[in-house]
Amino acid sequence: MTDSGKGIAAMVSACTIWGLTPLYYKLLTHVPPFEVLAHRTLWSLVFFAGVLTLQGRLRVLRQAVSHRRDLAILAFAALMISSNWLIFITSIQIERAIEASLGYYTFPLASVLMGAIFFRERLGKAQTVAVVLAGMAVVVLAAGYGAAPWIPLVVAITFALYGVAKKWLSIGPVVSVTAEVLLLSPFALAILWVAHRGDAGHFASDTSTTLLLMLSGPLTGLPLILFSYAARRLTLATVGVLQYINPSLQFLCATLIFRELFSLWHAMAFALIWTALAIYTTALWRQDRAARRVPPSV
Repeated sequence: MTDSGKGIAAMVSACTIWGLTPLYYKLLTHVPPFEVLAHRTLWSLVFFAGVLTLQGRLRVLRQAVSHRRDLAILAFAALMISSNWLIFITSIQIERAIEASLGYYTFPLASVLMGAIFFRERLGKAQTVAVVLAGMAVVVLAAGYGAAPWIPLVVAITFALYGVAKKWLSIGPVVSVTAEVLLLSPFALAILWVAHRGDAGHFASDTSTTLLLMLSGPLTGLPLILFSYAARRLTLATVGVLQYINPSLQFLCATLIFRELFSLWHAMAFALIWTALAIYTTALWRQDRAARRVPPSV
């Protein structure tokens, strides 16, 4: 298999795991979201620390948290990704997974907007139209709910800001995520201490729940490693297209398996988002093809 083929296989695998995680979190609806988040944080730390130990790169982790600037960025990234995880877990438990999937559909367009705000990246015509359509989708949902659609907004914005933080860092994704969950681990331990002190903790309450909570570490770490492997072997356009597997599977889980209500307002908002993504992806694909036609400079 070629490097490109291996990259596609890894990317599809990563996005499939991410897309099917609603099924996993649905099995943990009897565990409060903060407790699930605490376990996801701690078992992710165990998983990533194990990976870095096998790679002999734990010293890189120490270096990453020793610089004040990087530590501040990592703390911000940790806040963003933990908020994203919490909202996603909560959306599954309160039967609003459709809105979470809409948030992940919107994320690429939110990233474009963050690029313009934080890095002064210029928006092309297609990108501008796509961002405007995404904004219209938010307005449509707000009109339908009579309130701001906070789940898709928070999911998209926190993940986009997480991407901004990653762009400010020079360390690799595995090291940075390990540092992030390391920073979050005291809070996770405090949450679990409070839960178990009051005999409300679910770890060790039964075998299936315990094993499911422990699985949250590999379930978080494995797709990220696959994604990193794929990103080094694929063009940005290919990565962008394949990423839509994730929210598409989440959407199918919500509508076909969880049987969540898909209202007219949802249909209008998704139509706008899918149109925006089609415009954005087509422009990205053309840009990538044009760049590959340019002969390398001597």
